[in-house]
Amino acid sequence: MSDSLTNHEITICLAGGAVLGPFKATWSKDIVSDVRELTKDYDAFMRSGQQERFKYHLHDQQQRISHSLILNFRDVTAIYDRVVLQE
Repeated sequence: MSDSLTNHEITICLAGGAVLGPFKATWSKDIVSDVRELTKDYDAFMRSGQQERFKYHLHDQQQRISHSLILNFRDVTAIYDRVVLQE
């Protein structure tokens, strides 16, 4: 796994057509953010039907904002993670 800074934009689609986001979030080895764990956990849920965690914190370093999401994956139909790559 790379330790470099990555900037994510997360959009969550819910059953019934509602959409949460997009949420901007930054991840690096030094920045505590659950942005990578959110997509990994959702992927694991899609495989097993079991959800271990419900609360995620997404930190936007540029705007100095923290988003707290509490999700039941049974109500989520898709998670879109747009990542801005470093040049």
